[in-house]
Amino acid sequence: MSKRLPSNEDFSRGKEVSIKLNGNLKVAYLGESVATVLLAEGITAMRTTIQGQARGVFCGMGVCFDCLVVVNGLPNTRACMTWVKEGMDIRTQDGLTPSK
Repeated sequence: MSKRLPSNEDFSRGKEVSIKLNGNLKVAYLGESVATVLLAEGITAMRTTIQGQARGVFCGMGVCFDCLVVVNGLPNTRACMTWVKEGMDIRTQDGLTPSK
C-alpha cells in the first residue's frame, strides 16, 4: 500500500513510470529517487549487512552507503542517489549480493 500523499492542485509529480520492485510491478514518478519509492511502498530495510542487520536510508545524501540496493542487476547502488526510470528493476539486497 503506497504511503504517498495524494496529488492535488498544490503540487504535481513527474511523469508516471512503471518499475519492478522486488519482482512486483509498481508505479513511480520521474524525479523520485529509488529511496523515495521504497519508502513510499513501506520498505524501510533496503539491505542487510553480511551479519544480517537491516539497513535503510540514514543520511539521504549518498555519504553513508546504508541504502544500498540492486538496480537492474547491479548490486551496491545507493538508493538515495539514484533516480527512477521507466522499466527499472529494483531489489533489496542481502549482504553484498542481490536478494534471491
